[in-house]
Amino acid sequence: MPTSRRAPAADANAQPGPRTLKKYPNRRLYDTRSSSYITLADVKRMVMGGEQFEVRDAKTGDDLTRSILLQIILEEESGGVPMFSTEMLAQIIRFYGSAMQGPMGAMLEQNLKAFVELQQQFVGGKPPVFPNLMTSYLDQSRAVFEAMQDQMAVFGRFPPGKR
Repeated sequence: MPTSRRAPAADANAQPGPRTLKKYPNRRLYDTRSSSYITLADVKRMVMGGEQFEVRDAKTGDDLTRSILLQIILEEESGGVPMFSTEMLAQIIRFYGSAMQGPMGAMLEQNLKAFVELQQQFVGGKPPVFPNLMTSYLDQSRAVFEAMQDQMAVFGRFPPGKR
């Protein structure tokens, strides 16, 4: 008598969407996918692996993802060779509450995306010509800055970008 083959059971932990982590009042993080407590180092590994996740307050459901990511940055900045100089951090703080806060955040985000794309081209097998690598990055950075400057010209605070 032939035996019937069953399809492999779906992984009970495989869930669509981002992984959900719950933060409890005792400051512990609980991974709902693995049903275990995890550390900030585990969350850092998720970030480094490109895994999508969200951190929610276990009681209120509030999104705490940014807060956890900032904690990881603080640990990294305190633990070794910092990425941000004191002056750079002071400049970032000065943008909070000003009309430039939104555009500056967008500019930094676009600049970082452009840098990562160029890094992937350089490391990922697409052989760019090295002298053109930085030129391309700087051109993209300038374009983002000029677009931000043009947006601010609408508010009458800065002259339109010169091209």
